Amino acid sequence: MIRVEHLFKQFGGVHAVEDASLEIAAGSITGLIGPNGAGKTTLFNIVAGLFPPTAGHVYLDGEDVTGLPPHELFAKGLLRTFQIAHEFSTLSVLENLMMVPPDQMGESIVNAWFRRGQVRVQENEVRDNAMEVIQFLNLSHLTHEKAGNLSGGQKKLLELGRTMMTDAKIVLLDEVGAGVNRTLLGEIGDAILRLNEERGYTFCMIEHDMDFIGRLCDPVIVMAEGTVLAQGKADEVKSNEEVIEAYLGTGLKNKPQKADA
Repeated sequence: MIRVEHLFKQFGGVHAVEDASLEIAAGSITGLIGPNGAGKTTLFNIVAGLFPPTAGHVYLDGEDVTGLPPHELFAKGLLRTFQIAHEFSTLSVLENLMMVPPDQMGESIVNAWFRRGQVRVQENEVRDNAMEVIQFLNLSHLTHEKAGNLSGGQKKLLELGRTMMTDAKIVLLDEVGAGVNRTLLGEIGDAILRLNEERGYTFCMIEHDMDFIGRLCDPVIVMAEGTVLAQGKADEVKSNEEVIEAYLGTGLKNKPQKADA
């Protein structure tokens, strides 16, 4: 689903990503781990179109999408969540979901005035879809709650729900477990597994909780100092000597210092 080839990203003289190549298979839940400063988030930002690469290529389902902006990648089915949730805090959970589908008829003043019936039909369809998502995520009791009043874990569930309101091919999850209590983290994990198994979603997630990674992800890709260090099952990478060395802070030998990413 995603292929990254020889990706580089420099900020001035600092190398945040250096000759990184990896693949994310369709239908997989792939983990992306590594110590702080490994380049994980920078790589995510390049794949999601927030940063152009200094060199290298990104392919989505065989198409070269290198440097495309986020809204074009969204239209092609690539979605990304953030470590800090980006909800519309003054809108309800239901309204947050209903805003996601693009090109809604009601966004046009002409349609709002002269095609009210068609606008109403489409809006009802979007509302019904949003209610199904809310039920899927066990958020029915919060349907009309303002999103800004949700807990951190509930906001992460809402972000996951927003990916369900469009035709997603792949979802990039950036530390979905950060700041989330264990109970809600379990619910988020259940939702990710169901979306993968029942709806065929492909996921790639940055995460530091190795128990969470071990439960959900196969394979696990390890980055260190801007490049891909290892790949395999969670237990395999945890016992890899180079991975252990990187996590202990010694890093790769004879490599210049990288920027935090």
